[in-house]
Amino acid sequence: MKQVEFKKRRKQLMKRIGQGNIGLIGSASEQTRNRDVSYPFRQDSDFYYLTGFNEPEALAVFIPGRPQGEYILFCREFDEKKALWEGAHAGLMGATKDYQADDAFPIDDIDDILPGLLENKGKVFYPMGRDSDLDHSLMDWINHLRGQTRSGISAPMELVSLEHIVHEMRLIKSPAELKLMRKAAEISAQAHVKAMQFSRPGLFEYQVEAEIVHHFMNNGLRAVAYPSIVAAGKNACTLHYTENADSLKAGDLLLIDAGAECDH
Repeated sequence: MKQVEFKKRRKQLMKRIGQGNIGLIGSASEQTRNRDVSYPFRQDSDFYYLTGFNEPEALAVFIPGRPQGEYILFCREFDEKKALWEGAHAGLMGATKDYQADDAFPIDDIDDILPGLLENKGKVFYPMGRDSDLDHSLMDWINHLRGQTRSGISAPMELVSLEHIVHEMRLIKSPAELKLMRKAAEISAQAHVKAMQFSRPGLFEYQVEAEIVHHFMNNGLRAVAYPSIVAAGKNACTLHYTENADSLKAGDLLLIDAGAECDH
């Protein structure tokens, strides 16, 4: 997806938020699988929809009418050692150059900078109740501003769901989105045909699943849209069966629910 697509979305969001208000949305977090190994990172869909930024530890801020720039991204600073071990990441320079943020600040400095951005704003649009850390931080920032009322600084008086706006926007798909959806659908359909051709008594469900995922990846789609259901015989009666560990027997019905993901 080209950056111009994300820019259009942000422009539409700014209109809905309105001048004098502010919007915030945080990225997904990395989740530990075991010891020092994390699960494959999957960005929060709403955050990605507005930014195209595919890293954890980030917060996007939208301030309609801000003279210095309306879109601010808090993210990790570039770390050479981290890049050596885990691969390239944007850093502050990449956030502005590659992801077209008007300003970028270190995520570690957010407590020092964000309260100033909230000053004299009427409403805060953010995903309420979805990220407990952001909930707590936001209340701390607002309470900090409330303590400065004698200095002529006002704190936001209203919290509004950002999700309500974003999900309404996401209902209408652009030509670029439709192209990605059609690609995901086409490759997913091909994978189902491959699974039909491959299936035979004696195989295990996970082997059929592997054939499906192989087709996804072989055609450039490395992510599944959801855990694949490959359910033979009685397993097909379990609505969300994902163990995919039984063998296929002659005469079994094999139920498959699987789909590829294309650029989120």
